[in-house]
Amino acid sequence: MFKYRKLFILLSLVGPAIITSNIDNDAGGIAIYSIAGARYGYNLLWTLIPTVFLLIILQEMSARMGMVTGKGLADLIRENYGIRTAFWVMVSLFFTNLGNTMAEFSGWAASMELFSISKYISIPIGACFIWFLVIRWRYSIFEKIFLVVCFIYVTYIISAFLAKPDWNEVLRKTVTPTVQWNNDYLIIIVSIIGTSITPWQQFFLQSGVVEKGLRKEDWWASKIDVVFGGIMMGVVAFFIIVACGATLFPAGIRIDSAEEAALSLKPLAGEHAYILFAIGLANASLFSGCILPLATTYYICEAMGWEAGIGKGFRDAPQFMSIFTIILVLGASIVLIPDLPLIKVMWFTQIINCMLLPVVLIFMVQLINRKELMGDFKNSLWMNAITYIATALLIVLNVVLLYNTVLSIFR
Repeated sequence: MFKYRKLFILLSLVGPAIITSNIDNDAGGIAIYSIAGARYGYNLLWTLIPTVFLLIILQEMSARMGMVTGKGLADLIRENYGIRTAFWVMVSLFFTNLGNTMAEFSGWAASMELFSISKYISIPIGACFIWFLVIRWRYSIFEKIFLVVCFIYVTYIISAFLAKPDWNEVLRKTVTPTVQWNNDYLIIIVSIIGTSITPWQQFFLQSGVVEKGLRKEDWWASKIDVVFGGIMMGVVAFFIIVACGATLFPAGIRIDSAEEAALSLKPLAGEHAYILFAIGLANASLFSGCILPLATTYYICEAMGWEAGIGKGFRDAPQFMSIFTIILVLGASIVLIPDLPLIKVMWFTQIINCMLLPVVLIFMVQLINRKELMGDFKNSLWMNAITYIATALLIVLNVVLLYNTVLSIFR
């Protein structure tokens, strides 16, 4: 009886980290993983192991700060570093997330076009659905809906098995790092990191933990939530790369988007793989198209000290609902512009994500080590070491990428 009671308590406490981690597998993420598999086969599978490990470490830190302080990350940056610092961090994240939101609506439109529905019909319907969802339903209902939606990602796992990969080769490439010192390969690695571990995630997760009302005594459940969410993200990304690596790479088919991956799978892996891939893309795009504007709105309102919360309406939280509506309308409207190079927007936002991440990590590691904020819940020595090493590696990777990019321009 005690075991069942503890399981019930666990199920009532988990959610924020699972949702946040799965948003990584959005339209942009699916495109990046698909391109990685199509261009390099299984060679980039190894990058998912350190990426998932780092994701779990960082999300545990975000959740712990939220539980102990009862405040979001943007709140803490404003209180400890001043409103000017918070303002510039928010401006950078706003424009990056606007690009990400555009990529989500692009993915949603592309997935609907795979089922012969015009983007001029699908995008307004999707935007209205998302707006209604956030305006009308309180956080607890909202969270339950998205926890169920997370499990639709199983379509990618099935697609990978339908592609009939060489599992021995898959396993070997997963545990054997392969590095190519050329610009394209480095861009893919940076993009995988940038789409799997994003700056806005840390803000959204911490805000979700605070809104859910989790406290120090819930830390044990939060750790399970974080680990399970991180593994789910990695598993989905893994099977997307496998599906494309088993079919598109041997055929020499180069793709530039997730919808091209779905179309290319049709003759190679069959109608079922194509349909499942398209359904997964539609689910991921609409799911993330809701969360990304919401995450942006959360951290802007926290940074400025404004009221924030799902289901509060314009009367209770006017700034929150106004900003959310503006981001949603902008993201959806821009995608309707004919001949917009959305793939370039997607690449740019993922690379900017990776470049902004070290800045956010520096703020996080400094805040979580403040005794007056965290008490006995501040970081351990080994967690600090991992975070600082990861931050340094990200900076080095970004510098190498920029150097190679500039070098290629002047050649």
